[in-house]
Amino acid sequence: MQRKTRSVIVLAAAATIALSGCAGGGGGGDAVDVTAEPEYSGTLSVLTKFAGEPLEPYFLDIAEEYQKLHPDVEIEFIQETDQSVKDKTKTLTASGALPDIYFTWAGTWAQNFVEGGLAADLTDVIAPDTEWGATFGEASLDAFKFGDQYYGVPLYNNGKFMGYNTAAFAEAGVEVPTTFEELIDTCGPLRDAGYEPIAFGNKDGWPALHYLQQLFGYNVPADTLHADFDPATAEWSDPGYIESLEQFDQLVTECTDSGRGTNGVLYTTAQEALSGGRAAMYYQEILEFDTVTAEGAELTPENFGIFKLPVPEGAQGDADAIQGSPEGYLINAKSPRAPLAVDFMQFVTEEANAKTLSSPPYGQPSTVVGAVTEETSSAAVYSGIEQVNDASQLVVWLDTVTVPEVADAWLAGGEALISGDSTPDEILASVQNANSMAQ
Repeated sequence: MQRKTRSVIVLAAAATIALSGCAGGGGGGDAVDVTAEPEYSGTLSVLTKFAGEPLEPYFLDIAEEYQKLHPDVEIEFIQETDQSVKDKTKTLTASGALPDIYFTWAGTWAQNFVEGGLAADLTDVIAPDTEWGATFGEASLDAFKFGDQYYGVPLYNNGKFMGYNTAAFAEAGVEVPTTFEELIDTCGPLRDAGYEPIAFGNKDGWPALHYLQQLFGYNVPADTLHADFDPATAEWSDPGYIESLEQFDQLVTECTDSGRGTNGVLYTTAQEALSGGRAAMYYQEILEFDTVTAEGAELTPENFGIFKLPVPEGAQGDADAIQGSPEGYLINAKSPRAPLAVDFMQFVTEEANAKTLSSPPYGQPSTVVGAVTEETSSAAVYSGIEQVNDASQLVVWLDTVTVPEVADAWLAGGEALISGDSTPDEILASVQNANSMAQ
């Protein structure tokens, strides 16, 4: 059957022109009524973070099923990657051409759209006491709650874990480390056994921040860490930040093959090193678990294990924290098709579709209650979500929970630390300066 949907992956300028007539961007006006009866006609535009295999077909297949029910609706997709969706969203926002539905992270990233009047208030349809809202875990809904209103549709949960090749560990004669210091100690024997101990690529900048944010959660008291996410209360002076930067620097220099040159390596190259059996470990999101063991990979699901990044000895923060958060979608507050957008996202998050999302080859653990089970999901995805659910807190990604000025300072700082161009003290000073400018 020929699809009516189109995956639009084009230059930002072309996308802006194409969407300007159908995205409802720009201009003011009254708030949209998301409870209104949808009109099942016209084109619905959607910006996703599912470009490339194996994720890209997911939304396309759902849209095809939706269009069988509503043949006068056409759904147009802009499918982006984890990295490119940031620039695409900024471009479309600046040009007043945001789609009807668009991807978002939790934290400050989503809050900026809410405060800018670009995210529709979904409280009447997705609050926990509504029929649709009751199908989600309440914590995932709260991730997109600002004030007393709910704005996001949480699609899947996420967390960060060290994935490892159990066969490589056995060959090297090492056990799963229980402390950060033990993690460093495994690197020598793994390298002697012929493996890159930890595959790592930081060309996009954010992979370094994932290590740092988890270490911050361990080394910085929780109240201090959360206060530092807000420029009005932030000091960024706790000694745990310096300790975390030093620990990350040790990991890069002692446990990765690229070392100081890691800024020139793509994260997908690191991912492929674990998948191809060349690396023993790779720090990854739950969303990547089924990718590294996909059909044809050297690493099989049977030889794939996960563990939390181990806690450093003497850490003063929360040893039970896990870095991660739900990720989801906002509906354009200026879209005349907002009711249709709500209807489509309700279809996307129906239980059957949620279970498909949570299953191989997608492996994106749905926030819909009951979608992630031992039967529907791979063992690693199921274990990861169980650990996320049991965590004392989820520490949101550093580049989305902080304001842009501070996020940029941390991105530059992580790269400078890896290259050896800045010391931990210099990096923290640059973050403090960026925070002062953001106040």
